[in-house]
Amino acid sequence: MGEQRGALRGLRVLMWVVIAIEVPVYLVWLVQVGSLTGQDLPRGDVAQSVPPVLLPPAAVLFCVMAGWTWRLGVVARTRSPLRERWIVASLVFVAVSSVFCGVVSVDDPSVSVGLLSAAVTALGVIGLFFVPAAASRQLPDVIRRRAAERRTGAGPAGLDDD
Repeated sequence: MGEQRGALRGLRVLMWVVIAIEVPVYLVWLVQVGSLTGQDLPRGDVAQSVPPVLLPPAAVLFCVMAGWTWRLGVVARTRSPLRERWIVASLVFVAVSSVFCGVVSVDDPSVSVGLLSAAVTALGVIGLFFVPAAASRQLPDVIRRRAAERRTGAGPAGLDDD
């Protein structure tokens, strides 16, 4: 039991280390590329300040909301909330807008810029998505329950197969 508790504590620490590195890098990157994207708009245009002001809060809101909904579904043993279109659509919206601003913000867009934008976006979205799970006090119980279900070969109770 002590070994399992240490492994679960290690998992939680690892999640927070990853979140602590990925999320700030992603948010700073979003502000930077949003600012550069806004500078491409005509001088005096009100929309110049929209990307750096709205992209970071939208990313945090959509990703954490999707992560929270997913975590609640896992704890309640319902079908995966990732099957809901609005959750996937919100994550896709954040990813597409982030990568778009990353590519548009440079003078000479290239495949490497797109790949870098996609990598930073993926790491940031993953970090934001797992904040609710890492903060959950129920995380160890859910992991233990899932491990016990796998050992016995029984599927999770209460799930529908549609």
